[in-house]
Amino acid sequence: MNEPQNITRRPLKSRDTKWAKGIAARLARAGVRPNFISVAGTLFAALAGVCLWFAGHCASGGWWSTLLILAVCGMQLRLLCNLFDGMVAIEGGFKTKSGEIFNELPDRFSDAFIFIGAAYSFPSFEWTRELGWVAAVMAVITAYVRALGASMGAGQHFIGPMAKQQRMALMTAACVISAFAPLQPILANVIPLALVIIIIGCVFTVFRRCLRIAREMETKQP
Repeated sequence: MNEPQNITRRPLKSRDTKWAKGIAARLARAGVRPNFISVAGTLFAALAGVCLWFAGHCASGGWWSTLLILAVCGMQLRLLCNLFDGMVAIEGGFKTKSGEIFNELPDRFSDAFIFIGAAYSFPSFEWTRELGWVAAVMAVITAYVRALGASMGAGQHFIGPMAKQQRMALMTAACVISAFAPLQPILANVIPLALVIIIIGCVFTVFRRCLRIAREMETKQP
C-alpha cells in the first residue's frame, strides 16, 4: 500500500486515543504552550543521553540498570512531548507562525543527545562510540530528507523503516534488555547491536524517502 500523499503531520494512532486527547485537553486548558512542550521533550532526551553516558563511565551493577531505565523514561517522555506539542498546537488552538521552528529544531537535538549518549554507554565494545555518532548523524539526515521534501512541495514523507518512532522503540528495547546485563553480561551488547540496526535502517529510510520525493517531483503537474 502506498503512503498517502500530502501528509503534513506524522500519522500516529495514539493521537486518536482517549487518554492522549484527555491529557492534551488538560494541557491546553492549563495554558501550557506547545513550544514549551517541545523544549521539554528535548530536556527529557538530554536526560536520557546523560544517563546513557553515566552508565558507561560511572556505573556498575544496580546503578547500570537504574541509569538505563532512567534513559528509557527520558526517551518515552520525549516521545510523549512530541505527541502533545502537536495536539495542543492544532487541537488546542495554540498554533503559532513560528511553531514549526520549535517543532523541528528541538527534535534534532533530541536525536543527537540520545545517540551520542549511547555512543559512550558501553565502552567495553570497541566500536560503540563510532556507532553512536554515526547513528546521531543518520537520524538528523533522515529528518532532513523529510523536511527537504516538504520544502520542495513534495509533501512530508514519514515512511520508515527507521523513522523517529522506530528509532526510539529500538533504543528503548535495547536499554531495557541491557538493564539485565548485571545478571547476564552479554546482554550489554544489545546497545551497539541496536545502533547498527538503526544506522542500516536510516540509510534505507533516506533512500526510500529520496526516491519517493524524486518520483513525486517528476510526476507533479506544472
